[in-house]
Amino acid sequence: MLLAGGQGSRLKALTSKVAKPAVSFGGKYRIIDFVLSNCANSGINTVGVLTQYRPYLLHSYLGTGEAWNLDERGGGVAILPPYATQKGGNWYAGTADAITQNIGFLKGQDAEYTLILSGDQLYRMDYEEMLSVHKANNADLTVAVMPVDWSEASRFGIMNCASDGRIEEFEEKPAEPKSNLASMGIYIFNTDLLIKTLEEDAKDETSEHDFGKNIIPTLLADGKRLYTYQFKAYWRDVGTVASFHEANMELLGEKPAFDLYADDAPIMSNASTRPPAYIGHEGKVDDALIANGCTVLGTVKHSVISTDAYVGPRAIIKDAVLFPGARVEEGAVVVNAVMGENSVVKEGATLGDPNEETIAIGDDDVIEKKEA
Repeated sequence: MLLAGGQGSRLKALTSKVAKPAVSFGGKYRIIDFVLSNCANSGINTVGVLTQYRPYLLHSYLGTGEAWNLDERGGGVAILPPYATQKGGNWYAGTADAITQNIGFLKGQDAEYTLILSGDQLYRMDYEEMLSVHKANNADLTVAVMPVDWSEASRFGIMNCASDGRIEEFEEKPAEPKSNLASMGIYIFNTDLLIKTLEEDAKDETSEHDFGKNIIPTLLADGKRLYTYQFKAYWRDVGTVASFHEANMELLGEKPAFDLYADDAPIMSNASTRPPAYIGHEGKVDDALIANGCTVLGTVKHSVISTDAYVGPRAIIKDAVLFPGARVEEGAVVVNAVMGENSVVKEGATLGDPNEETIAIGDDDVIEKKEA
């Protein structure tokens, strides 16, 4: 069950028209590609995608799930938006409520275990390994965790564990954390227990219907067997413009922090087939990721240029991310910035400043040259 309804408001202009999981990333990908690829690479063939905020582009992009080999008969991708009943309709009130409103779908799968995922994180994980740990511990719930800097621990839900990984205490954003094992918001439940707990939580009018705030503390109080699965590889929750920009920059260089193209677990995409990128005679490219369909007539340095983007003559792009269809016209400068889909920086205009915070403009936005 893939939670993909988030607005991602801290990404500001980048999510003004699309849900966070549908935001472009890394040239030809969207953020949701990472978790869907993880599912496919882990042998999962049935995924319920729970959508809510501005879902049109996300629904269109998911299609049948074929791009991620998730279109098998008897499985595949099921899109699960909020819906009206005889009692009316409600937006998802919390992470747990989103699953509760789709318990019918969950019961229809007749699965022994249920994996709960977030659609807005960047990482590569074999969920089969996590399930093996869950089974070995005879756990009721297993929570994926990863060590974070102690200085950052108070920003996360923190798991305090015994030496064997059994969770003894959960603290939501503690002022003085006892551990630096942060919850990644990735859970494996025994399905019967999940359904029972969600149905009981739905009756509690004081609950916020959230996994971290309500479901996990309830199961701990009931003495259930809760364990951690410790993850130590690359993981990013790109919640701000600065962190999103940084994650794109980490794809560059001779040894990128994250390899998009690993043969054993590739990141798959539903990007349409495009012709090769065209680099003009005066075009210059240095340490950049240039996707198919791009035209580069100016200079691009240490940047990610997505499909069908255009860089005009004498334009300069540095430390920037251009989304699909973005256009930088002749003599324009884009530095330390993120451009939304089909946005335009007009001839001679400037976007961004290397000495300021990373700036972002939204889809279809236009930046004009300022007159002296």
